Amino acid sequence: MPMSPTRLAAQAVRALPRKHVSRLLGRVALLRRPTPVLNVAIAAYVRAYRVDMGEVEVPRGGFRTFDEFFTRRLEPGAREIDPDRRALVSPADGRIEGFGRLTENAELVVKGMRYTAEDLLGDAQEAVRYQDGHYFVVYLSPKDYHRVHAPTSGSVHHVRYVPGTLFPVNRIGSKYIPQLLARNERIAVVQQSGVHGAVTTILVGAIGVGRIGLAFDDLQTNTGCAVGTRSYAHAPIPIDRGGELGVFHLGSTVIVMTPPECMLDVNLEVGASIRMGQAMGTGSSVER
Repeated sequence: MPMSPTRLAAQAVRALPRKHVSRLLGRVALLRRPTPVLNVAIAAYVRAYRVDMGEVEVPRGGFRTFDEFFTRRLEPGAREIDPDRRALVSPADGRIEGFGRLTENAELVVKGMRYTAEDLLGDAQEAVRYQDGHYFVVYLSPKDYHRVHAPTSGSVHHVRYVPGTLFPVNRIGSKYIPQLLARNERIAVVQQSGVHGAVTTILVGAIGVGRIGLAFDDLQTNTGCAVGTRSYAHAPIPIDRGGELGVFHLGSTVIVMTPPECMLDVNLEVGASIRMGQAMGTGSSVER
């Protein structure tokens, strides 16, 4: 039986030097092109993916590179942060790929694939705190705004850069690449919240993502930065709900995990669209 086009595409991606290809695409996106050429390329992208430019903050003189367009900021007030301080809000615009309770072994299922918190966080001790907690997965498509924001108010105590490869996180990758989200390189940002407890936001890379950057640190993935944990224990970084955590230089997926003591009322639907700042769940940590 002949292979389907999507399986053939998956096999082709497996054969590619994916991280090198992503670095190359990232460099190309940073090149300054003649303004008419760049404007034509941006206009074609906007039409193809139906990007809403009415909410975009366009720099004076226009975008200087394609990367600047892709990592565009929004006009002030374009996103409303849920006013309920107990609301755990979406860190990004995108589509809900999965949500629910982690098991007592800190396992979760995304699009039929079983993961553990340890797989995703790259740290067994860190994973224990999320046993019986909640998880949320948001997929960012090419049309979406690609900055990632804090789902809760709290100080960043540490981040972990987990090494990995770069497979696509679209339909091809999710169907044909086992353990996709645990194989791609990623950054886990840990906030200590007085409302929701220890909340971790994981920014997962993908092929075509030249890099993932942080808003409060010079750490960038796929550029040779050292992997491992960076601690801010001596000077935790306070970030309110909706404050910027980082940015994808081309798109990917965000995972949020909350501890079991955070009792959340969740009203979501897999496959539904969500915008940054909308509530994913409402509740707070209580003494057990």
